[in-house]
Parts: sequence; structure tokens; C-alpha cells
Amino acid sequence: MADHSIQATGRKDEGKGASRRLRRAARIPAVVYGGNAAPKSIQLEHEKTWIASQSEWFYSSILSLDIDGSVERVLLRDMQRHPFKQQIMHLDFQRVSENEALRAAVPLHFVNVEKSPAGKAADVVVTHELNEIHVSCLPKDLPEFIEVDLSGLNAGDTIHLSQVKLPQGVEVPELKLGADHDVAVVVARMGRVEEAAAEGTEAPAAGEGEAK
Repeated sequence: MADHSIQATGRKDEGKGASRRLRRAARIPAVVYGGNAAPKSIQLEHEKTWIASQSEWFYSSILSLDIDGSVERVLLRDMQRHPFKQQIMHLDFQRVSENEALRAAVPLHFVNVEKSPAGKAADVVVTHELNEIHVSCLPKDLPEFIEVDLSGLNAGDTIHLSQVKLPQGVEVPELKLGADHDVAVVVARMGRVEEAAAEGTEAPAAGEGEAK
């Protein structure tokens, strides 16, 4: 697991006015909470944090939050963005304990679809029903992403949540809730059928629709 470090400094001024002043100074107001310590108000440089926020790991990895030289292990739990500007308005970080399981959303990376029978077929549409899954694990076992190998995907196949190969120490709590929660992750449909369904009609059977 890669180590991703984020720099921050503590702050004492709180409230909407203080937050506005920070944003005008190209800083981001933020808070870190959880664990056995009290919540702490912090601030981050906007430009560096914005660049980090363009990477997938920023949302799914354990971060080393360096606050005035003291490092805390955290997960990003909330990000508030400006409605139309490229600006982060506020961040929430949660402390993690190395000995306590956590829950987090992990991105799915779909690979080898172009090698699969479904991917090579011109009339098959492969759709990703999920782009991330929620997992439970110890912080040391949290993956930055989970790879889903589609090399064996055939037309008509559906890959369900229970079929996703998970790293050691990682589980999907949703699967414990019953078969109804074993949702589709990837579906390979016949494109002709999909197109007809979208138009609200049935695909004609062989020989139908021909002039008599």
C-alpha cells in the first residue's frame, strides 16, 4: 500500500467568516475527527490539495495527514465543492486505528475486456453497473482499487458482487444481508436487444418483418 502524505496546519479561528478568509487566501478549511482524540480544525493549501484530489487514491486510500509535523492516519470522509468554480470548500478527515476494521468505498478497475469473447463481438454491449464497492477491512489491508478481470466474459454473462475477487483480509459487508444484495457488477448484453428495449419495442425474430 503506497504512502500518500498530505500537508496541513492547525487553525484556531472558526466560523463562516474565518472560513471565507481562508478561501480568499487560497486555503481550505478542514476538520479531522474520530479515534480517541478531540476533533481538530485544520487548513490545507488549495493548489496542492486540488492536484491531489484529481487522483483516485485521494478518495480511497489511508492518508498520512501531516499537521504541523505530527502525522495522523486518516480517510477522507467528505468533500464540499463550489457549485461552479474549481474550488474545494471544505474537507472532513476521519482518524483510523490500525487495529480496528474500517469501511470504505474502493474503486473497481475493469481489465482485459478487449480480450474477452464479449469484448470482441460487435453486437455485444458490456456495461459496468458499479464503479466502486464498499468494503470492510483493517487499514493495512485497504486496497487503492480492486481489479476485475473480464477476459472470460461471454455474451449474456453477468458478473455479480460475490464473484469479484477480493484481496486477502477484505470483505463486502453487503453480501451478508442476503442474496438480494448480490447485485450485478458487469453485464454483457446483446446490443441489438438493448437498442430495441431502449426504443420500447421487441427485437424481431428471425424471418419476421420480411415482405410476404
